[in-house]
Amino acid sequence: MYRENRLPQSPKESLIFMLIISIISVNTIAPIITGLQFGFSMKNYLETLKVIPIMWIIVILLVSFVAGPLVGRVMPKFVGQTDGFNARILLNTLLNVTVLSILLTIIGTWVGTKQISLEPFQHFFYSWFRNFGVAFWIELVIAQPIARFVMKKLHSKQARKVKAVNL
Repeated sequence: MYRENRLPQSPKESLIFMLIISIISVNTIAPIITGLQFGFSMKNYLETLKVIPIMWIIVILLVSFVAGPLVGRVMPKFVGQTDGFNARILLNTLLNVTVLSILLTIIGTWVGTKQISLEPFQHFFYSWFRNFGVAFWIELVIAQPIARFVMKKLHSKQARKVKAVNL
């Protein structure tokens, strides 16, 4: 079976892949969304940095236990036998960002304001569309390509080692 060298091939590589994407995403998406909502200032940025560790843990848990399994079940219904790598990655990113942005529009507001309220529901569609747009483009243009590049380099290094041993 063909193994894509731009994707993780083992649990250890999956962890590295997820860490790269989540660290980039949390450290870019959260400050941009906060800046768009409250204004771009050093004060707002420093406030965002305080909640990033909590949000990072929440993102990892949501990816592992909600978005990943849900998208894993839905993907086969949309992906065809002839669909290429890029089509699959685009659909996977779209579905994951949709699930995560819906949940994080609510949870992120609660964490950021340090209170559970109805506020994220009252402004959900305005906030969600903005959050989805920011997250989708960060994932598509920055986080995912960097993580796939790291996997490609890791696999080429492993292949060189195997080739050197076999010589």
